Formats: sequence, structure tokens, C-alpha cells
Amino acid sequence: AMIIGFTSSFVGSTLGAILGVASAYFGGKVDDWIQRFVDVLLAFPIIVLALVVVAALRKTIIYGVDVNLIIAIAIPIIPRVARVVRSAALSVNVMPYIDAARAAGYTDTRIIFRHMAPNVVAPFLIMFTAFIAQAILLEASLSFLGLGVTEPTAAWGLMLSGNAQDFYREAPWMVIFPGLAISLAVFAFNLFGDSLRDFLDPRFKV
Repeated sequence: AMIIGFTSSFVGSTLGAILGVASAYFGGKVDDWIQRFVDVLLAFPIIVLALVVVAALRKTIIYGVDVNLIIAIAIPIIPRVARVVRSAALSVNVMPYIDAARAAGYTDTRIIFRHMAPNVVAPFLIMFTAFIAQAILLEASLSFLGLGVTEPTAAWGLMLSGNAQDFYREAPWMVIFPGLAISLAVFAFNLFGDSLRDFLDPRFKV
């Protein structure tokens, strides 16, 4: 859960940040097409979209990790990060130094990576850490439903299914400890995301 949660959150947040910055910088039809794509993805709840993707893809195991499960969890993260990063990039795009860079003849790639990307790192990091918790919970849900990792790979969601449902009265620890581990991991990353937001957002500094 930790490996899949971290990797899928990083992949989804990175792709969402790229779409968000590109949408804000180029504007016009590029912005319209990207935002309509984002709207389509946002129309589906996270768990429903992940279920559709993981059911449509074949299981591909690389170094003991299901790559398609990472893709299925990363896709619902993309539009949510793209919206947040786009709003931050729009405020940067109207700054005088961006106009000065264009007037100096800098390429779009240089302006995006040298001037815009560093100014959206804070919301990117906040969304990335926040979605790690969401990805862990989503991985556990998919494993519990039988669409995630399979035995003999150890997974918290997998521990809650199968024999744990049959012997929860005689051996309640089979349910308590995996559920407690999921809860603590999600709670810890949520607290870390909130703390990171307070640290990086100047509005929270006195």
C-alpha cells in the first residue's frame, strides 16, 4: 500500500501539474480542451473511475508491484491536481516577469520550467502528500474487492478480505490490526499534508 500509494500519487500529481501549467500558460483552445478532459474525469467518483480502469487493464507485475493498479489509482488524481495547479499557474502567468521573458524572446519551454514551474511547487507538494493518503485508502479498497494485489503479496486491504471475514469473531485481531494500520497511515499523511500546507503557504505565516 505504501509503495503503490506513493508511486501512484507522484505519477498522478506530476501529470496533473503538467496539464495544469500547460493549460494556464497556453490558454485559448489548449486550455479549453484540457479543461473539458478534466471535467470528464471529474464527473466520475475516484473509486468508480479506479474500478473501471483496473478492470479494463490486464494485471502487469514488475518487481512485485502491479503497474496497472498504479495507473488506475493515478488517473483519478490527475484532474484534481490539474485544477489546483492551473489556478496557481494562472496567477503566475500574468506577472510582469513572464511578460518580460516573452519580450526577451525566451522559448515557451524555458519560461514554463524556469519561471512558472518553480512558483507552483508549493501547491504541487501539498496535493502530492494529500493524495498519498487517498491512494493508500484506494489501494486497500481495490485489494479488498479482489481487484488489487493478490496473494501471496501482503496488502492491508487483502488482509481484511478472505479468512478475516470468516474468523473475525474467533480472531478479531485479523481485522483490527490491518484496519488500524490503514487508518494510522491515512491519518499520518493527512496531517503531514496539512502541516506542509501551513509551512509553504505564506498566508498561514504570521
